[in-house]
Formats: sequence, C-alpha cells, structure tokens
Amino acid sequence: MAVCARLCGVGPSRGCRRRQQRRDPAETAAADSEPDTDLEEERIEAGAAELCSEWSGRSSSPSPPPRCSLLELPPELLVEIFASLPGTDLPSLAQVCTKFCRILHNDTIWRRRCREEYGVCENLRKLEITGVSCRDVYAKLLHRYRHILGLWQPDIGPYGGLLNVVVDGLFIIGWMYLPPHDPHVDDPMRFKPLFRIHLMERKSATVECMYGHRGPHNGHIQIVKKDEFSTKCNQTEHHRMSGGRQEEFRTWLREEWGRTLEDIFHEHMQELILMKFIYTSQYDNCLTYRRIYLPPSHPDDLIRPGLFKGTYGSHGLEIVMLSFHGKHARVTKITGDPNIPAGQQTVEIDLMHRIQLPNIESLCNFNELSRIVLEAQEQVRQEQQRQEDRTEDGEGSGPPTEVREPENEGAAPLKEEPVQFVLPVGVSSRNENYPRTCRMCFYGTGLIAGHGFTSPERTPGVFILFDEDRFGFIWLELKSFSLYSRVQATFRNADAPSPQAFEEMLKNIQSLTS
Repeated sequence: MAVCARLCGVGPSRGCRRRQQRRDPAETAAADSEPDTDLEEERIEAGAAELCSEWSGRSSSPSPPPRCSLLELPPELLVEIFASLPGTDLPSLAQVCTKFCRILHNDTIWRRRCREEYGVCENLRKLEITGVSCRDVYAKLLHRYRHILGLWQPDIGPYGGLLNVVVDGLFIIGWMYLPPHDPHVDDPMRFKPLFRIHLMERKSATVECMYGHRGPHNGHIQIVKKDEFSTKCNQTEHHRMSGGRQEEFRTWLREEWGRTLEDIFHEHMQELILMKFIYTSQYDNCLTYRRIYLPPSHPDDLIRPGLFKGTYGSHGLEIVMLSFHGKHARVTKITGDPNIPAGQQTVEIDLMHRIQLPNIESLCNFNELSRIVLEAQEQVRQEQQRQEDRTEDGEGSGPPTEVREPENEGAAPLKEEPVQFVLPVGVSSRNENYPRTCRMCFYGTGLIAGHGFTSPERTPGVFILFDEDRFGFIWLELKSFSLYSRVQATFRNADAPSPQAFEEMLKNIQSLTS
C-alpha cells in the first residue's frame, strides 16, 4: 500500500479515500467507473517528482529534478511496474485513474502475480482458448481460496490424518497423505486426492469431490473461519461400488494395508482394521479440517524437527510430529488409533537426562536396560520433588540441579560418534530392519492407554537417536520398539507465523481428543 500511495501521490496523512475501499483483486481492477481525472492528476503529479528522480538516478546537481507524471510513462513500462506489486494492492491502484484501470486489464500483470505469489508454472496463455483470463484465475480461484492452502488435520475421531492443500497447475488440490504400508517405515509416503477446485468458466470456481472410484463429482467447500474449513460431497452415490460394502472393504484394505484380510492372521489386528474401515467410511468425505503448522527449528536442536512415520504395533504405521521445547522434545500424533488418538503427545524426551547404554553384550539383556532406565526415572522424580519443595518454601526455581549420568558397569563412553546398537532380547519390533548404530540416547516417557483412550498414563522408556532422519523409542512396560523415519516431502504454506502460534496449535489439536 505504501507503493500504491506513492504512485497515487497521496500519503496516509493526506487521506486517500479510495485506499479504504477493499475489494477482491482484479474484480475491482475491472471496474469501469471513472474518477475525477483532474483531481487525480493533481494528486499523482504532487508525488511523481520524487518517484521519477529515483528511476532516473540521482543527479549531482543541487537543482531540483524536473517534474513529471506517471501518466506520461509509456503503457509497457507501467505494465512492468504494476506487475511487480502485490496482487492485493492492485485494486486500489485501479481506482487512481482511468488509464491505470485500463492498463490493469493486461493479463501480463496477472500472469506474473499467479506465478510469483502461488507458483503457477503452467503456460497460462492456453487459458485464452477457454475464455478464462489470468485475472480470473487470480481473483476467482487463487486469491479466493488462498486461506485453505497448507497443512490440515481432518476431524475423523481418533484416526486424524494429514491433508496438504496445494496449487497444482491450474487446480487447487487437497491431497491426503498416507504412511507407507506396514511395516516399511522407510518407504515414501502415499497420497490420494480428496477434492479439487478449478475454473471452468468465468463465473466462479468449481469444487469437485475426488473420493471413491468413479471419477470427480460435485462437491462443496465452506471456509468456517481463519484456520478451519469443511468439505461436503453432494453426490455420495459416486462412493459406492457395485459389489456393495464387501467390495468396498476389500478395495480399502488393499489401499490402506497393501494386503487382503486373509493375509492378516492376527485376530486383534483384524478387529482393529475392520473397526477403522467402518468408522472412517461413514464420513463420505464430509469432513472438517483444522490447520496445523510445521514445528519451528533452532540451531541447537538435536535434529531438524518435522514430520515422521512411526510403527505402532497392530495399529500399523502412523504419522507424528517431532518438535523441540527447550529442555524437552515432544512427539505428537498427527494420525492416531483407538488407544492413543490423533493430537496426543505420544512420546516426551527429557534432553537433560542422557542415557549411557551398556556395551553390546549387556544391551542384549532387557533387565540391564530396565535397570538403567528406572535409575534415570528415579533421578527425574527426585529432581522434580526438590523443585516442588523449593517452590512451596518460596525459594523460586533456584539453580538447576546437576545432571548425574547413571553409573553403568561395562558402559561404552559417551561420544557423538555412532556406537553399536541392538534391541534387547524380548523387545518386539514391527520392523527388524532397524539401524545397528546410534548417536545418543535420552530418558523419555511414552503414553499408553486402554481402548477408547481409557486410563492413560506415561511410562518410562528410551529415546534412541540413530541419525538425522531416524529415531526410535523403547516402551519399557510394553517391551516394544517403535521406529520413526522422516517424511521426505516439502510443504508450502505450512510454517507457523510465530512460536506462540505453533504452541497454541499443539494445545488445540490435543484438546480435541482429551
């Protein structure tokens, strides 16, 4: 707007009335109403001298630069100038005078705004065949639906999910990200489209539901508020299959698990799979989504935070988010299950209590690992108790307690170089192809609960850092091991505006399932 004010020759203090009129970009630019030309030219010339002097270069002569007007510049130069301005500022510029309004009909300006602001790399010239201009694409598609771009978590009970809404060519598409088939945690993510928005004609954008196996069909999107929107399918019969629910279940099972029900011999696992199908299919792609942000990173973070895929026993692979919070790190579920639903903090790592693993021979003994972890747990408990006692006595937080490393017989020395690692005998793992070296380990707690998130409690465990892209957690009470691998994908429009906004987002998604 500052640039617009200078182009107008009117600063904020002089009160440009037309700056206060806010309309959708391009739609206002298309208005043919003619302002008072004489008055507007006076305003333009009042501020044009300074702007022209910057373009023509500063003169060494003390004499003032010659007066000139933007109206005297050739149209092709004005197109270049206007194309460099944010699209949201162009409506105000269109109301300066008739000439500016006419120039802003040039599609070259809007083609550049589509490319620079939304990354549209398609050849937009082919739109001329359909009668749709780049100005229409910007105003009626990209700008109108800009608030739904980014990462979202659908409200599907305990299961959650990860939706990435992106500009894809001349479409806006909502891609549902799915973890790889269990237990291949290092495989790339899978994704499928849930909806798409495109401009078929000049009137308005078209929303289509992509759910099911019968092609795109009529849908609807409602932006509830800033960080929430909902989708609705208007033709749910397109989701049905000719073979009925049995065929739908078998198709879903192949997509979700990459196998048939006959291949799954574990009875409890069969029940969990059938339960998830019945629960999730009832929504028919009529869902509410809430925005999620990627965690901010800091130079002193243990590894780069972000999204990871993790193994969760009979529940299969789930998507989690690793974030750092001072002396602690958290692993939050983005997808979940009936025991620990999406949004809950599945693992918490105490970065102040590093665990020194025993040598490889002793590590094979589960009792030895259990002894080390329980010692660390007792040390943490005592420090917390002393902290509470000081607070009750009015002494404040006081100096930090010195962290004492557990004294382990036959332990390998603490160092940053990778050391040998093996799971203790008796600890189960969905994926036996875990790394055989690790960089460091920390005391942590894992959240466990009964079906329906009943009787949740935090139990001790070990966080194992393997490398920049993989970590693990040993659940001591469950005698189980979870392996996590980084989601190798780039997400746009997913950064939190501030650390406080990220913390608030974590609280919100956790409160939904608490």
